[in-house]
Amino acid sequence: MDFKELDPVLHSQLRLAIMSVLISVHEAEFTFLKEKTNATAGNLSVQINKLKEAEYVDVVKQFKDNYPQTICKVTQKGIVAFENYVKSIQSYLHTGKK
Repeated sequence: MDFKELDPVLHSQLRLAIMSVLISVHEAEFTFLKEKTNATAGNLSVQINKLKEAEYVDVVKQFKDNYPQTICKVTQKGIVAFENYVKSIQSYLHTGKK
């Protein structure tokens, strides 16, 4: 049985949590992601940047009612990477089953 390689970008608890939220809602404000993942603002920001560098998310910074607003959107590349990651995990779970 060949184990599929796990995407190192997604093989991080917080990055996987961010992607899981974005897969379900497609886009979310930074504050919503912070609330859903229980991450600190600094750590969340670092992990979102890593996902952005991998082109798994787009980040839109704008102003809403004179306050800065950051919106994260999952990209098509991010969706494919997430689906492949899930399939890879499933290959580990189904090992030995016939």
